[in-house]
Amino acid sequence: MDLDDTLIALADDTRRTILGRLAAGEARVTEVAAPFGISLNSVSKHIRLLERAGLVRRRIAGRDHFLSLEPKPFDELTQWMAKTRDFWSSRLNALEAALRAEDAIKAAAKSSKRTVKRKRK
Repeated sequence: MDLDDTLIALADDTRRTILGRLAAGEARVTEVAAPFGISLNSVSKHIRLLERAGLVRRRIAGRDHFLSLEPKPFDELTQWMAKTRDFWSSRLNALEAALRAEDAIKAAAKSSKRTVKRKRK
């Protein structure tokens, strides 16, 4: 998987909209392009980026080009995101525990100083 290509492909709203349309099922390129207020050539450039990322598969039948969603890169991206989330969650949990321990030490020291001051009076 080329994570960079996948993330670049997903970074654009037009491409995400195309993927959303293809999630409903296979469609002709012209059907995919119809809702956009841009040229067919511009939509084709977006489609090529999606194909390069492996998110879209093209099937040619005569003169018609059909597009369908390819789920494998999404599965790989999801796995990468889960691993990254787990890594950072454990790191942040460790940081939180360290900060709480530090706060407890400071609170205990502060409490100890009050007790010493009271005894002196």
